[in-house]
Amino acid sequence: MTLKPLLTVLATAGLLTACNTPLVKHPLSQKKEMASQEPIIFQEPSLSAPFYALNPFDYDAPPAFEIDLKKAAAQPVTKMIATSQTDPSKTATFDVNRLIIPTINSTKSNVKYVPLAGQDQLDVTDLDDFLELVEGKARHYPPHFDNKMMRRGFESKLRQTTQILDTYAEKDNASYDVLIRALKASIMARNLDLGQQYTTKSLKYAQRLLKMNPNDAMTNFWFGFSLSEGGGQREAVAYLNKAMKDGVQEAYLSAANNYLYLEQTKNALTTLNNYKIKYPEEAAVVDRLIKEIKTKGRTNVWEDLAAMKQGRY
Repeated sequence: MTLKPLLTVLATAGLLTACNTPLVKHPLSQKKEMASQEPIIFQEPSLSAPFYALNPFDYDAPPAFEIDLKKAAAQPVTKMIATSQTDPSKTATFDVNRLIIPTINSTKSNVKYVPLAGQDQLDVTDLDDFLELVEGKARHYPPHFDNKMMRRGFESKLRQTTQILDTYAEKDNASYDVLIRALKASIMARNLDLGQQYTTKSLKYAQRLLKMNPNDAMTNFWFGFSLSEGGGQREAVAYLNKAMKDGVQEAYLSAANNYLYLEQTKNALTTLNNYKIKYPEEAAVVDRLIKEIKTKGRTNVWEDLAAMKQGRY
């Protein structure tokens, strides 16, 4: 998994400048001066494990990005030679398959595995890598990071990512692949409190995706829980129900959480029990969630799961 885009941002955010040399020198100031002249080595924080499952459709399955990487590696490589972007007088050879999506006129997912993006195509290899990383931390609200520096790195990179995607998504004939990535990025930017504009963007992208394909499980899941966590709990029910019927595992937890927002505890408990029946490997988690709900009444599923992971109960 390529971590360079994120870690570069983190490293940039952590650079420090040396202090000015004091005019009056005494033993203590001399020690400080010597210390200030030593090179400052920034140590990148290790990336902690994701809080949310990287594949919300099936917790036991690998995430879509890793599946795409394997498919790309398995495909025959057609070596391509193109003009270098940095020096038009030179050529560059591309001989490794990348993840390429159409940017316009495509109403379903259509990822190709070739070395270089062509006209009306976009290389999303690094972009999808980062979206998977941030999804593991900020798919739902509240997001979960181990430290502030790590969060700032994600925030900075996510702003850049949304800007890139918005450029393509603003077109009237933007493809499904562009819009679904723009939707995800906007929702996670909202969860990271990067600005109210991301709520508006996510609604717009979701509506366009649903018009394109009303029964798309991915769109219904993301739109459903984003509505729920953004104050549209009643509107979210229909979309989360569709996602559950289409077999999205995490949709059950989102639906239960949504019912708790609506103070419909009975429906929340029924949903969790159905989740346990369909996914028996999650029985221990469900039992603890049910116990917490019965003890406290209205609660938040994602905060309860965080408390479990941190050993608070």
